[in-house]
Amino acid sequence: MLQSLAGSSCVRLVEQHRSAWCFALLVLGYLLYLVFGAVVFSSVELPYEDLLRQELGKLKQRFLEEHTCLSEQQLEQFLMRVLEASNYGVSVLSNASGNWNWDFTSSLFFASTVLSTTGYGHTVPLSDGGKAFCIIYSVIGIPFTLLFLTAVVQRIIVYVTRRPVLYFHIRWGFSKQVVAIIHAMVLGFITVSCFFLIPAAIFSVLEDDWNFLESFYFCFISLSTIGLGDYVPGEGYNQKFRELYKIGITCYLLMGLIAMLVVLETFCELHELKKFRKLFYVKKDKEEDQVHIMEHDQLSFSSISDQAASMKDDQKANEPFVNSQSPTSNDSSLNN
Repeated sequence: MLQSLAGSSCVRLVEQHRSAWCFALLVLGYLLYLVFGAVVFSSVELPYEDLLRQELGKLKQRFLEEHTCLSEQQLEQFLMRVLEASNYGVSVLSNASGNWNWDFTSSLFFASTVLSTTGYGHTVPLSDGGKAFCIIYSVIGIPFTLLFLTAVVQRIIVYVTRRPVLYFHIRWGFSKQVVAIIHAMVLGFITVSCFFLIPAAIFSVLEDDWNFLESFYFCFISLSTIGLGDYVPGEGYNQKFRELYKIGITCYLLMGLIAMLVVLETFCELHELKKFRKLFYVKKDKEEDQVHIMEHDQLSFSSISDQAASMKDDQKANEPFVNSQSPTSNDSSLNN
């Protein structure tokens, strides 16, 4: 008896705070996913980092042995300056001296990566004026870019998602939910093919040092706005048609972001995902909803009654054959 009562009370407690329990599980799952990623990255990449450190140490020691006139401190100062310049996108290598980081096309590419929050980090402002302008430009430009992308996606999704789903639902009588799921899967496949697979094949041909996996990795890192900056197109030695190539990459990034947002919005409109997201939201109090509804209804009814009374008064004032005598005068005439 007591066990059944305790069990029913626990069930009621869980049902009453279902959203809080789901949110707690969501937070726990996200933290576990972060830990899982850290463990995998550490186990996979740490051995390669150790090998690279050992290799660089051997090269440095060999270089000092071959050049006894150079001290280790002088070499480290030179390397420190070289690495600092490399972080700003300036290389001392002879095969990279022909590429400028701040010509018009490169600056256009940099502006697109800043406004889209991709931020590869291979090129950064050098001067204080450039850094200050980058802050002001980003504060205004990033919300402007979000507004632009939202407006474009809102218009595209009407013709790409909503009308096709509604057409198959009305014309052929299929279930709207089934059609929406199939349409989302087809749209996702087309987007992956047009903005990941095909561009990856193109980049693997145009970039000498990239294979297909590295090209696909660049496409994903770019269109997901992660922007690690380890792979940046158009930075190779003697890149042909570099200006046109940079402009084409800028257009690819903007179109790819729009396509990704259209696909995400399409999946977010699925009934199943909407129902799943509601598990983690805070539910509104029914009493507050009823109060808001009552206030809204009272306002609407009072406004309607006021409008009706004013319309009646206007009609009476505009009628030409209405007796303007008061009710007291009518009663006195009847008594007479």
